[in-house]
Amino acid sequence: MIVATVKLTGIESWAPGLLEDLMGRRRGFFAELNYQAQQAEKRRRQQEAAAHRAHLAAQREAERARKAHERAQAAATRASAAEKKAAEREAARLQVESRLAEVDSMNTDLASDLADIDSLLAWALDIDDYVDLESLKIPQVKHPPFEPGGLAVPTPEVVEPKYAPEPVYQEPTAPSGLSAVLGGKKRHQRAIEEAKAAFEKAHGDWELSREALHNRHVKAVAQREKTEAKRVALLSAAEKKYKQECEKREAEASAHNAELAKLINDLAFDVESAIEEYVGIVLSNSVYPEVFPVEYDHAFNLASRELTLTVSVPEPSTMPSVKGYRYVKAKDEITSTALPVREKKERYANAVWQVAVRSLHEVFEADRAGKIHSIALTVGVNTIDPATGLPTTVPLAVVAADRETFNGFDLARVVPQATLNHLGAAMSKSPFDLVSADTSRGVRVRGK
Repeated sequence: MIVATVKLTGIESWAPGLLEDLMGRRRGFFAELNYQAQQAEKRRRQQEAAAHRAHLAAQREAERARKAHERAQAAATRASAAEKKAAEREAARLQVESRLAEVDSMNTDLASDLADIDSLLAWALDIDDYVDLESLKIPQVKHPPFEPGGLAVPTPEVVEPKYAPEPVYQEPTAPSGLSAVLGGKKRHQRAIEEAKAAFEKAHGDWELSREALHNRHVKAVAQREKTEAKRVALLSAAEKKYKQECEKREAEASAHNAELAKLINDLAFDVESAIEEYVGIVLSNSVYPEVFPVEYDHAFNLASRELTLTVSVPEPSTMPSVKGYRYVKAKDEITSTALPVREKKERYANAVWQVAVRSLHEVFEADRAGKIHSIALTVGVNTIDPATGLPTTVPLAVVAADRETFNGFDLARVVPQATLNHLGAAMSKSPFDLVSADTSRGVRVRGK
């Protein structure tokens, strides 16, 4: 037996608000958690199944053949007149190959769907339906790392400007000797005046340039301080928000654990609503194939220790009606062969009987503490009454079973219809035709 007692992983790192959103659903918070985990388990089992591998292989082959045909068509278009006939023949051959691969993929999918419907009970027998509520607790909240991004990087410091060297006045060299006698002193005096004028201009230009550089530097420093202050403020706000989100996650986890602890405690003391909640968790784990979805409604009566369970199955019209697909080369089309009416009726009826036995099994197996002594079960179809045009429910199987009797059965070897007859169930004579089960004599008396 595959033990599939639900144990969630990754719940401790859920995003803020998700727990709150789930808690608001009347379906039940813990039931929703288990449902998601069980969906993951379903996908895992499907991927391991031979039918699923065959389905993927057929899809790959169909895709390969389709692409080969497209390439051949393109080659035929490009080919010369001499090559065209050969290219067209090859394209036609690959077209047939592509369509045959497509048919094979469709038949593989169909076979998988029919096999799923035929094994509704067997699927459930491989799973332990007990739910370990303690495993749903969040032992530790794992917070995502704080990622401030660019806010963690300080604003670059402003580099000190590089000022040009201050001009230095250098007086022209005084003339000497004969040069001084022949008018050199006058020339020297003029040179001094010119040098002083040039120095004063150069020094003035230097001071203006230095002042401009200094002013730009002061502005840059002020802008840097402003930018840095904004960064620090934004970083502080981001840290505050992250802390609040962490606190919220912690609070949600604490509330989750407290609610779960209450459920566990209420179950121990036979609180009626807690038993109903636990059954909801169990039923949410009951994963059916997409081709045959079911829905549940239930209520528990503590005084009688009886669970009233209603299971809604799909309408017969939604069931597969094709026996197989084939490719007609002459017409280049895929046709289908309809399932014989008798086979459709037998498969649908058997599915209904399987759902009834499976539902009883899942609840009784999950209830290890024996809180539920009996189950009053109705399996029916929600449809439209053709006479009134109004919504109606057609009961297809109505049965009552007590724990002791039902747990004595070896479900791996039973015929579901015979099991229901043995339990005295009221059963539709033709579920496929939506013939209502006759409940006039009641279902508390063993059938004969």
